[in-house]
Amino acid sequence: MANPQPDNPGVIAPPPFIYGGMFLLSLLLHKRRPLRFDPRLPRSIRRLFGASLIGIAGTTVISAVSAMRKQHTNIDPSQPTTALVVEGPFKVSRNPLYLSMTFFFIGLSMLRNTLWTLLLMPITLLIMRKGVIEREERYLTRKFGDQYTQYQTQVRRWI
Repeated sequence: MANPQPDNPGVIAPPPFIYGGMFLLSLLLHKRRPLRFDPRLPRSIRRLFGASLIGIAGTTVISAVSAMRKQHTNIDPSQPTTALVVEGPFKVSRNPLYLSMTFFFIGLSMLRNTLWTLLLMPITLLIMRKGVIEREERYLTRKFGDQYTQYQTQVRRWI
């Protein structure tokens, strides 16, 4: 008898661990070889922009989690998805939680004055795309069929 596919996307790791691990790597690299933002960029502007990105990230997380809870679906990608969420920030991005993590770490990078996070961000996003997002998309297509593929045509992956 063949093993049925698990009722989850089979992501390679929890997304916060992926982002957090890459951020820790950026801090280690910064400690070994500091790489800062251009000194011509005033610290107050850098901090304001960084704090703003963190604020946007926090607002997006609260809104996305609220929309998911309203639909009674799991937030943890290792758990089964019970409903397709298309309200709140999911009207603008298919991945608002991952977008918020991206904004959060870019904001932290600006506050910590390290460019390493920005330099590692393409690698982080590639890992997220291949190890998390594409797996979730295959799972959601398998689970929700045309409803999800139609949603994909209407809403961008990021923004």
